[in-house]
Amino acid sequence: MVIYRFLSGDDDSAFCHKVTKALSEGWLLYGEPHYVFDAAAGKMRCGQAVTKEVADQPYDPDRKLVDY
Repeated sequence: MVIYRFLSGDDDSAFCHKVTKALSEGWLLYGEPHYVFDAAAGKMRCGQAVTKEVADQPYDPDRKLVDY
C-alpha cells in the first residue's frame, strides 16, 4: 500500500527540516513543491507531497500516517 502526506509550512528552514525528516523516515518526494503567498500573514508558504510504500494492511483513517 502507498500512503500519502502533504507537508506544508512557512518557506523557512523549519519547513526544509520537516521535509528532510520525512525523507529520513523513508518517505519519497511526490511531484514538485508548491509555493503561495499568504496575504493575511504577509509571507510565503510552501508545501511538498510525499509518499511511502508500506506493508499491505487495512487502511485505518484513525491511525496517524507516520505510524505506518
